[in-house]
Amino acid sequence: MARKSLIARNNKRIKLNEKYAKKRAEMKKNGDYEGLQKLPRNSSPTRIKNRCTFTGRSRGYMREFGFSRITFREEANKGNIPGIRKSSW
Repeated sequence: MARKSLIARNNKRIKLNEKYAKKRAEMKKNGDYEGLQKLPRNSSPTRIKNRCTFTGRSRGYMREFGFSRITFREEANKGNIPGIRKSSW
């Protein structure tokens, strides 16, 4: 499991991004790049890190499911993900 501080920091970035999304879009549309620089740095969507919803792991993240590869395998083996089952041929 990832450190709690990393998960909390990422959640803070997500909230800031949601808060400033409209303002950022308007500034980009108008070409006000000086105003964009004055916005909080963490409000930028590029600073958000994809993390597993269960463990907070950042590596091996699967976008389609929102899990890391390890959690995905565990949940798939339990049968908790609809339409996914272990392959055999």
